[in-house]
Amino acid sequence: MDEQQERRGGGPQTWWRHGPPGWSRWVDEEHAPRWPWRSTLLITFFVLAGSNFAAEGQGDSREHLDPFARVLLFVASGLLLWRKRYPVVVVFGTSVAATLYLGAGYPYGPVFLAVAMACFNAILLGHRKAAWAAVGVFWVGHALVAHWLYQWLPPSGDSAAPWGQEGVIAAWVAAIVAVSELARTRREQWAKERAERAQAARRRADEERLRIARELHDVLAHSISVINVQAGVGLALLDTDPEQARTALTTIKAKSKEALGEVRQVLDTLRAPGDAPRTPAPGLDRLPELVEQAASAGLTVEVEGEPPRLAPGTDLAAFRIVQEALTNVVRHSGSRHARVHLDHDDRTTLRLRIDDDGPATGADAGGSGNGLAGMRERAAALGGTIEAGPRADGGFRVLAVLPLKTAHEVKEDR
Repeated sequence: MDEQQERRGGGPQTWWRHGPPGWSRWVDEEHAPRWPWRSTLLITFFVLAGSNFAAEGQGDSREHLDPFARVLLFVASGLLLWRKRYPVVVVFGTSVAATLYLGAGYPYGPVFLAVAMACFNAILLGHRKAAWAAVGVFWVGHALVAHWLYQWLPPSGDSAAPWGQEGVIAAWVAAIVAVSELARTRREQWAKERAERAQAARRRADEERLRIARELHDVLAHSISVINVQAGVGLALLDTDPEQARTALTTIKAKSKEALGEVRQVLDTLRAPGDAPRTPAPGLDRLPELVEQAASAGLTVEVEGEPPRLAPGTDLAAFRIVQEALTNVVRHSGSRHARVHLDHDDRTTLRLRIDDDGPATGADAGGSGNGLAGMRERAAALGGTIEAGPRADGGFRVLAVLPLKTAHEVKEDR
């Protein structure tokens, strides 16, 4: 549900969990900082205009704004232009400029905003101790001016500030640091969640790529092996038995058409993810077709046992395992006879055993050697196992043990 909200533009819950839309751009600026012209100009204008307004409200109790005061205000806010590139320099420079401004007796006003912005930025970019030290310097400087240095600093005749005012300043500083730390924590959490989602997306893409590779390999390997065998038969009998050669060519045409259809089905799934496939995925109910295809390649297949009712994923995996095992017999075994044995208990597992009598021919018929790996991946994806290897009597055996129900289906039953 959250992912759907995120794709549709996000809602309040998505915003809080994964960050506001512009937050990732802020994070990227840490690695490729830009010049924040607009925000700096806005803050500078607000500080200068707000200080003029504050000066009118505080009357003769503070010094009037003169050119030096305006220079300090401009420096304190203008330094924010470099806050992405030099956050430590900016936070100390802003704090010192604000301290000098207040120490010179100028009116209280929005100069505090520049200090808060510089502190927030420094903490957000990871310079926490520098930000704490800078605002600490600002607070200590203000305390010294308000309770000791005021005797020698303007405005003349000024008295010590009440300690309650220092408590307000201390609370203001603590609030800035707390908000900045909270923002930094949330930012790190959002960055971690984005990295986890990106890693999960890459993992899903890798799994899908492997699945497609297995499907294409199983489809093409089986069909091309039959085509290869029939092409050899056709070439051998072209002159001596044209009718038999014609039969071989007919088989080649039928198998190539079938292979193209199955490849097209896989590609259609790629082009329109999420859509229902136009044709159902193959399953063990198509074992007779496999037997006929193997017979056209000169291989006699004997099937023992009846397949149980299986979930679509398990049914497809079982079919592909039998298909790949028979393809390997056609390509690699000198035997022209294979046996497929199906056995299952009523609740847990399906056992597939494919045997041939050998011996191995050593011919690969252009194969890539990925057939056994693909079978193991299919079985492992369902929580099953594959054992494959030569038998003591010289033949070869593939034994697959697959669960009748996936882990998800078992949980639903419970």
